[in-house]
Amino acid sequence: MPPMEDATETKEPVITSRPAAVWQATRRFARRHTKLITIAGSLIAAGILVAILWGRRDEFATALSSASIKVLLAASALQLVALLSRSEAWHVSINAAGGTVPRRVLYRASSMGYVGSLVNAQVGTAARIAALRRSSPEESPGISTLIAAEFPILAVEASLAALTSFTLVVPLGLPWWLPIVCLVVVLGLSAGLRHLALREGRLLWSGLLVLRSWRAGGVLVGFVLIAVFAQILRNWMLLHAVGVDASLLDAIAVLIAMVTLTQLPIGPSTGAAAAVLILGRQGVAAVAAAGLLSTVTGTVGGLAFAAWAGADRLWVGSRAEAALRARRKSLTRSRRSPTRRSG
Repeated sequence: MPPMEDATETKEPVITSRPAAVWQATRRFARRHTKLITIAGSLIAAGILVAILWGRRDEFATALSSASIKVLLAASALQLVALLSRSEAWHVSINAAGGTVPRRVLYRASSMGYVGSLVNAQVGTAARIAALRRSSPEESPGISTLIAAEFPILAVEASLAALTSFTLVVPLGLPWWLPIVCLVVVLGLSAGLRHLALREGRLLWSGLLVLRSWRAGGVLVGFVLIAVFAQILRNWMLLHAVGVDASLLDAIAVLIAMVTLTQLPIGPSTGAAAAVLILGRQGVAAVAAAGLLSTVTGTVGGLAFAAWAGADRLWVGSRAEAALRARRKSLTRSRRSPTRRSG
């Protein structure tokens, strides 16, 4: 009778296809070297833009200088309005999920998300959630709930992008039916989110509770609309400031391209790349200048938000320390007063 083979020896190795193995290795490399990829992508994108604009550098400089200080300040203010409105939409979504985070604490965490988004959108979301959990662990929901609380906002933004995606047909040469497909897909996903929001028993679904209430959902949609329209108006103002005769539909198309390109690790070149991609036919130099000014004013507005958050944190901390010192002095006086009376 032949000897029995060990089960561990006869077990066949798991066969993995080569494309799947390459994909997994790429994902592992991307997770481990996020900063390196972002730096490399930013340099490559900037190099391509410089090569395109090198022969038109005088036109580019003229277009940059044609934007007045008032327009740049107004554009920065619109970016700040957009950030505050989206932060308030996040506040509405978290409150519906059972969170009791004070508004100013949530706004400070939201500002940290903007700082993280300078790397990419995913880092910004992670930084915002981490900052909120660190600053207010008892009042804020769990991490899974906070992640789910982002989905209603993203669903509204995706629905608006799908509704206006027809603005991309002519600039990008897309088939006319593609926006219809996008709209059907987005509406289907949104309906799926509402179905999950009506389910019970999982913490993850509690982040979608804002979708159960028409009132809370309407407030969230309203703030997202304010944020989106502020961004559209900012793009339109900057395009006209550099001499590009753009319509509001053009500004919408540029915004959709910007949001899409922020998913790629190309850093500060996003604004100029999106503007050239959509409106390059109207003059690459002027359009790229408008895109660069969009990035600059967006950064100024975001840093103003972050500066407020830092100053507010210091002010609250100093008030807490002053209150603690006053309490200690009061306790010291109350301890000394009986001794004086007995003497």
